[in-house]
Amino acid sequence: MPSGRTVTSKALALLGAFESGPNALSLSDLAEFADLPLPTAHRLVGELVEWGALERDDRGRYTVGLRLWTVAQNAGRHLRDTARPHLQDLFSLTQETAHIAIRDGDEALYIDRIYGSTRVPRASRVGGRLPLHATAVGKVLLAYEEDWVRDAYLAHRLEAATKHTHINPGRLAAELQKVRDEGYATTQEEVREGSCSIAVPVRLDPHPAAIGLVMLSTRGTNMTRHLPTLRGIAHRIEVAASRPQPSLAQIPRRSPRRS
Repeated sequence: MPSGRTVTSKALALLGAFESGPNALSLSDLAEFADLPLPTAHRLVGELVEWGALERDDRGRYTVGLRLWTVAQNAGRHLRDTARPHLQDLFSLTQETAHIAIRDGDEALYIDRIYGSTRVPRASRVGGRLPLHATAVGKVLLAYEEDWVRDAYLAHRLEAATKHTHINPGRLAAELQKVRDEGYATTQEEVREGSCSIAVPVRLDPHPAAIGLVMLSTRGTNMTRHLPTLRGIAHRIEVAASRPQPSLAQIPRRSPRRS
């Protein structure tokens, strides 16, 4: 890494080690990931522990701290809070695992998820990310993006999560056109063996979203029966998200109690 890095960039590099790596890391692991001398990493990690961004376990390994986790819960909170009751309705009406996602770079970021009782091979979690081309919500998000975004995505090498993942750029481009024409996307064991998914767009401004269902691949042949429910729930989320949110100044204050 280049010299002259700020303290902030060094601290963020240390935290970045937990984005997709193991849950617990040693000090040397953190220093190597952030490309920092061990003494510098030791000092910064100590400050992060003191603030609550990291925690140190009995084995001397570090994990994400509760305070950082609490702060992170505010990311996407408006959309999550708006969509939550409708996502619960989607689960109640289908009895399948339901989730909502947005695009974050070249990945689908899962904002919320309600798990069904059927054990389905799990690919992600709330706050987790998956490749756009391997998930139904990701394909929806990519299909409704601007042309240049899709072209840039398809120009990169596409990784295959399973032997069923669609990684041929031409085939995927045609599939995305079909998603735009039909208004929904499906996958069959493209991100995990044994699971399939279906998703529809949630047209929000400025950041579109997608809601979807995940189920056992044995149910994939008739998962389009859920399309009317998915589209109805998507519309309800769009309407709820369009309502203006009150500012702090608009929230009525309670009058002081008189003794």
